[in-house]
Amino acid sequence: MTKELPAKRNSLTRRRWRLFRRHKRGYYSLILFAVVFTLSMVAEFISNDQPFLVKFEDSYYFPIFQSYPETVFGGDFETETDYLDPFFKELMSRPGNFAVFPFNKYSFDTINLNIEGSVPSPPSGENYLGTDDRGRDVLARIIYGFRVSILFGLSLTIVGTLVGIMAGALQGYVGGRTDLFSQRFIEIWSSMPELYLLIIFSSIFSPSLLLLLILLSLFSWMGLSDYVRAEFLRGRNLEYVTAARALGVGNLKIMVRHLLPNAMTPVITFLPFRMSAAILALTSLDFLGLGVPPTTPSLGELLAQGKANIDAWWLSLSSFGVLVGMLILLIFIGEALRDTFDPRKK
Repeated sequence: MTKELPAKRNSLTRRRWRLFRRHKRGYYSLILFAVVFTLSMVAEFISNDQPFLVKFEDSYYFPIFQSYPETVFGGDFETETDYLDPFFKELMSRPGNFAVFPFNKYSFDTINLNIEGSVPSPPSGENYLGTDDRGRDVLARIIYGFRVSILFGLSLTIVGTLVGIMAGALQGYVGGRTDLFSQRFIEIWSSMPELYLLIIFSSIFSPSLLLLLILLSLFSWMGLSDYVRAEFLRGRNLEYVTAARALGVGNLKIMVRHLLPNAMTPVITFLPFRMSAAILALTSLDFLGLGVPPTTPSLGELLAQGKANIDAWWLSLSSFGVLVGMLILLIFIGEALRDTFDPRKK
């Protein structure tokens, strides 16, 4: 009997995977999203002002992994070498010397000091998507900002999902006064003005991703706890649960082993939608100036710069395009998961 249960679960998992693969739009969206997310995790190797390899006077250096002072390359200062400086470029133009840079020669905080004209500057061969109002490369800001948005959305989704599962499971399984008082608390807590609380805390504490994660996690769990609570309320009086309780199985084991798997269907289905909501929350707060510090790469901060500089169309167009594309991929993945876990579709 114990060997048949894992076999049935594996069979169900394989069947659901086949159903998901048949949903072409969601399946290819998942592949594309995974590829883009993987590339963003190695953003330092795609967009960086530190070269991979430098050959200078028959010696090899790896600045992307180690910092070198200017004196190593014949400079006068002990500070870190500026590899975009005209002096260094002139050194690399000499016979026998060369430097291998990433695809984009700018990091998210690198300021292009050789711009001809005012900033923000339009796209060019040096800055593929132009620069912002501080002379920083827009493409680099987007690559790093995409990674920050995804990691923040993933972290907020995981925290909110775990708290929502625990709260909903406790309410649904215990029931009675615990469920009653918990529901009244959720009603009161959900009526709190979330935006005003964020404004108050941002004026008291210095803005950071950790502070935003903590504040948004206080509210992100409530939407999911209702679905988990309903599943536990429905399943706690079923025959196999009653039989397990009569055999002396502990409550925690019943909740985790027998009831939680049945409650995971709405949880998994809503994960991409919850992640897109978390990314939109971070972007909106950054747009309003209530999010991450100004030095942190952010899509919302680029959108705010585009609003402040209407003529600089490349700022708003590039950041808006990346944000919309990312959310569309997550929505397609969520639709595929919803169809996959729908028991009415075979």
